[in-house]
Amino acid sequence: MLVYFTIFNLEVSLILASSSPFRKAILNKLGLSFEVVAPEINEARKVNESPIDLVFRLSEEKAIAVSKTHSGLIIASDQVATLNSGYNVSDEILTKPGSHENAFQQLKKSSGKTLNFLTGIVLMNTKTLSTQSHVEHFKVSFKSLTDNQILNYLSKEDVLSCAGSFKSEGLGIALLSQMDGNDPNSLIGLPTIKLIEMLAKENVHVL
Repeated sequence: MLVYFTIFNLEVSLILASSSPFRKAILNKLGLSFEVVAPEINEARKVNESPIDLVFRLSEEKAIAVSKTHSGLIIASDQVATLNSGYNVSDEILTKPGSHENAFQQLKKSSGKTLNFLTGIVLMNTKTLSTQSHVEHFKVSFKSLTDNQILNYLSKEDVLSCAGSFKSEGLGIALLSQMDGNDPNSLIGLPTIKLIEMLAKENVHVL
């Protein structure tokens, strides 16, 4: 059953604008009732668009797309991974691999290097027309990996739908030498600490 929150004497529902099971699982941990609506947008990167600009734009576009058919507090997020800073239009993005070969090549490229995850988060209130937005940074450093280690990992964990081709919450932690960031949930796809702050500003409190 969907629960409505009262904000400034207005009843609003909480909506997750995402088809990601990972984001749904994270939001479930907060104990809030919410509805899941998959946004339909073109997620292609524009010409001369940096990775950070891309996640910022797509997070907002997802919220806007869902706001056309639903009203309430809309949570939207997008994430990219890059071996570069993420601020330059020439920075390469490591997308969801989609195949075993692509996953192998991504991990081989990341071996011994630091991967930057940029995760956008937007909270839109369709009743008051207010929007909060933020891009969370999280870095992971990979060990120097052999081909056999990469192949062994890929044989044990399904990462074809994961940017960067690993799951930090699973066996993928064995690939890493260091993690650096404020919110480990942002690495999975939803910056929870920032989201809780945003919800509190809308008078929705987790505790």
